[in-house]
Amino acid sequence: MSQVLHTPPPAPDPVPASAAPPDDAAALAARYGLTVSGARPSLPAYVRQLWARRHFITAFATAKLTAQYSQAKLGQVWQVATPLLNAAVYYFIFGELMGTSRGVPDYIPFLVTGVFVWTFTQSSIMAGTRAISGSLGLVRALHFPRAALPVSYALQQLQQLLFSMAALFVILLCVGVPVSVSWLLVVPALALQFVFNAGVAMIMARMGARTPDIAQLMPFVLRTWMYVSGVMWSIDKVLTAHQDMPHIVLVALECNPAAVYIDLMRFALIDTFHASQLPHHVWALAVGWALLAGVGGFIYFWKAEETYGRG
Repeated sequence: MSQVLHTPPPAPDPVPASAAPPDDAAALAARYGLTVSGARPSLPAYVRQLWARRHFITAFATAKLTAQYSQAKLGQVWQVATPLLNAAVYYFIFGELMGTSRGVPDYIPFLVTGVFVWTFTQSSIMAGTRAISGSLGLVRALHFPRAALPVSYALQQLQQLLFSMAALFVILLCVGVPVSVSWLLVVPALALQFVFNAGVAMIMARMGARTPDIAQLMPFVLRTWMYVSGVMWSIDKVLTAHQDMPHIVLVALECNPAAVYIDLMRFALIDTFHASQLPHHVWALAVGWALLAGVGGFIYFWKAEETYGRG
């Protein structure tokens, strides 16, 4: 009788991990503690990561500020000279030629304060727009919360403003503005403005990362914003003289966040700038704009965390 030899069937080829069903792949990754590379962390975890990099943020901001004028012969003198020269140009054009100084007491400190405070917002937003697109090498080389970049640029501009404020205090004393306890209001006003600027910088950083051409458009947008923010002229004086303007225009001028922070600084520093010239509920407006831009901008930026530096 013939004997039939039965051989076992060949074993199936192992399924590669790339061909594994999604559920199996997720279970396998969880088993070995694997996570998605570059995945967006939760919002609380992201806040903790950003706080852990606070020393990097301050060091990066200081280094950028130091290097900004490193090639100039006058060096860091330009940190004060640049805004002062801008104020001198605006004084000649608007104060003298266009007559916006008429009826405005202490127009020189009024103008210089407006220019310095506006430059803080303008420079923070412009730097934030290029924060990601201009730092792709750093973004692709190192793992860190990307919000550190726009925040550090806003901090750099705050440091720049503090240098300018030293010159502003000298100007105030030279024109006879007395030292007052109200000068202490500069601290909360600047803190709120910094939160607002950092928030808008994060919004623009996300938009600029996706569409770099926005950086070319922003100077025109910011210049228009400056002209309606009362940097060179008194909003209160214009509103008093033109009460026939549409109500929505009046509200927009009064609630303009740039104008709110500028007027708060003027109220704190200039004794002839009275509380009656401030918009109603000015501190509530300042806090509201800071929370809206700061918290909203941070969340908006965080939602695209995993996309920065890709593509």
